[in-house]
Amino acid sequence: MNELNEEILNDVFFALSDPTRRGILKRVAKNTLSVNEIAEPYEISLAAVSKHIQVLERAELISKEKQGRSYRCRMNFSSLEDASKLIQEYKQFWTKRLDSLEKYLDNQQQSKEQ
Repeated sequence: MNELNEEILNDVFFALSDPTRRGILKRVAKNTLSVNEIAEPYEISLAAVSKHIQVLERAELISKEKQGRSYRCRMNFSSLEDASKLIQEYKQFWTKRLDSLEKYLDNQQQSKEQ
């Protein structure tokens, strides 16, 4: 995990903790959208949507670029891939630990049966 930027990972997991931000990511993963297009399905202010977008930008999950008078947002998958690597490391660790526990419990059960 040393190679993964912990500050960005913290930001990624914080950003993913909110259902509105996860919804924004789902939509932006499919298409590059303007801030107004992102805000359409939500019954919150444009300022609130902009704050969600800022959190996603800080986590490097989306990038925003100016096109004319509006901003377009697109998904950046690299931060999500880093978070996935971390989750995979934990999954491998816990799988090994649980396999060891299972083996230990099986051995204990066999000892009691003898």
